[in-house]
Amino acid sequence: MTLILLVVALQHLGYLALSKRNAARLLARGGEEVGRRHLPLFVALYVAWFVAMALFIDPGTPVSLGWIGVYLLLQAFRAWVMLSLGEYWTVRVITVPGVPLVVRGPYRFMRHPNYALVVGEVVSVPMIFGAWRIAAIMGLLVALAVFLRIRVENAALAPKL
Repeated sequence: MTLILLVVALQHLGYLALSKRNAARLLARGGEEVGRRHLPLFVALYVAWFVAMALFIDPGTPVSLGWIGVYLLLQAFRAWVMLSLGEYWTVRVITVPGVPLVVRGPYRFMRHPNYALVVGEVVSVPMIFGAWRIAAIMGLLVALAVFLRIRVENAALAPKL
């Protein structure tokens, strides 16, 4: 269990580093951040998610290969999302004047694919260890936060539609 959580944690730290770099570039180009107050909520939820798994999952728990497969599929989906957004991928909501909405990759089929995979990830990792309570509670909390975030993001992107 420890190795899997370590890999997931390192992966997320890498995402944060990439997001920070991309956000700095977007803001330097005149980008405007909206919904800034939601970021600490997501950070707190992700920290709580990791802490809950570290505290409440027995390190000797057998893993589910099926759920590992689900997690890996979600990561492939995340790669598609990130490649589609390129330099515009961040964990923050930043709009840049004059830049149209991205409508390639998964964005051809849905407006917020990244948020769908975030909820899926928060559910799938604990399920690797059969920790359905953590998956259900954290999945619900993150889904509620995502719902709030999507409302803010939709309002920010409305002029580009």
